[in-house]
Amino acid sequence: MSKKFPDYIPPTKIAYVSGRPAALHLRKCKLVLEREDGQTSEYIFDQNNIAIGAMEDNDLVIEDETASRYHCRIFQDENSYLVQDLGSTNGTFVNRVRIKEAYLKPGCTVTVGKTDIKFQSLDERVEILPSNREAFGSIVGKSLRMREIFGILEKIGPTGVTVVIEGETGTGKEVVARTIHECSKRAKGPFVVFDCGAVPENLIESELFGHEKGSFTGAIMARQGLFEMAQGGTIFLDELGELNLDLQPKLLRALEQREIRRVGSNKPIKVDVRVIAATNRNLEEEVRAGRFREDLFYRLSVVRLVLPPMRERREDLPLLVKHFLRNGSFNREGTGRVRIKGISRDALDCLMSYRWQGNVRELVNVIERACSFAETEYIQPEDLPEHISGIGLMPRRVAAAAPTEEQALETGEQTSSGALDLAGFQPPVTSMPVPAMAIPTNLPRTFKEAKEEWVGAFERDYILNLLKKNDLNISHAAKEAEIDRKYFRKLMKKYGVDVQGAKDEEDEEA
Repeated sequence: MSKKFPDYIPPTKIAYVSGRPAALHLRKCKLVLEREDGQTSEYIFDQNNIAIGAMEDNDLVIEDETASRYHCRIFQDENSYLVQDLGSTNGTFVNRVRIKEAYLKPGCTVTVGKTDIKFQSLDERVEILPSNREAFGSIVGKSLRMREIFGILEKIGPTGVTVVIEGETGTGKEVVARTIHECSKRAKGPFVVFDCGAVPENLIESELFGHEKGSFTGAIMARQGLFEMAQGGTIFLDELGELNLDLQPKLLRALEQREIRRVGSNKPIKVDVRVIAATNRNLEEEVRAGRFREDLFYRLSVVRLVLPPMRERREDLPLLVKHFLRNGSFNREGTGRVRIKGISRDALDCLMSYRWQGNVRELVNVIERACSFAETEYIQPEDLPEHISGIGLMPRRVAAAAPTEEQALETGEQTSSGALDLAGFQPPVTSMPVPAMAIPTNLPRTFKEAKEEWVGAFERDYILNLLKKNDLNISHAAKEAEIDRKYFRKLMKKYGVDVQGAKDEEDEEA
């Protein structure tokens, strides 16, 4: 449709300035019903398709015996509104002229039966400012990119506009879709998820639109599709770019007509759903390559959100870790109490320096793994995968005092006085002989107690041997062990290693 049309109406879309979202154009229309008795009623719609008729499942119900059950519909084109008669008995009129389909000019009158409907277009321009929030629903972030997305969601959430969410795998597209649903007027309705890449191509149509009994081999009974199941709610089409070209026209019809046909049936079924789609592909490139229909792309892309990858929002990582520790079911004991209370500063530094190719999804998996490995209340570097922590050998655990606020990131739960800060200990590869250790015959009752006793004996002997090798110089011994001098002193104190004559370079300089 040419934009030279005299009554061009800007579509709902986000305006970008220098690559940043600046304003949101919300396209709406107002319909004013003028009844025979002189009473009027106003209705404002922000959806693409408005069904008008006498049946209660229409968007605008006409209480007029001369109106057909499904009389006509008003729908949005790329840059204008049109009205289309749906085969009504008494016809649809625009300014007293009977039409089959016609453009609507602001101020014109659509007549349905004996009811006149005044049409007005509304173009609301809303400036987008970064939100002050650090969370929106289940989405967490304080970076500028995320706060801009929060600002957009605050505006589009309550509307019924179609949304396409783009971003790399694992950036949280389904979480955003679910949050949009939960802050909309459809929150009490169903939220139905369909992964276009997880279902065989020959079954996708049946999954989406349903089928009638006997419509194909194995169809032993009639079955609802997901569009019908999402009635009154939201359907989330994940991995939309995987949808076969042959099925795209049927999805386009469902979006434009707000009706579907089951496989094996010619009877249309009206559906009232909001569509949110997601893809990790660039749909514009897919259109240029001929793998995605241009008309479907424009129908879906009413509002497009691009989620940033984790590497572009590193400042959000501490908030995300705290959120996962506080809310993850993997970090709850049977009583519901949080098991792991926080993360040490060293472990957090490891997470901050990693590239996160798998984005937020990978971070969740890493935190879940760390919670299962951690033996006390704080995640330490050795609880992380080796490719993130950089620790190549099996770490040794040493109990110490609870970390201070500067040393650890807590979940927000109150820290008990008996909390432990686990410090990693990795002996270097060295030619120094390590004394053989006999495994005691009177083992403690549990494996954990046995391991701690064995590790403790090893560490004490290891420290003593290093001190002797380095002429009782603590700094040199710590350097050879590749651990901090202060931590070396802490280990000496823990194991009661008080060697007469042991010295430290810092003590000598003082």
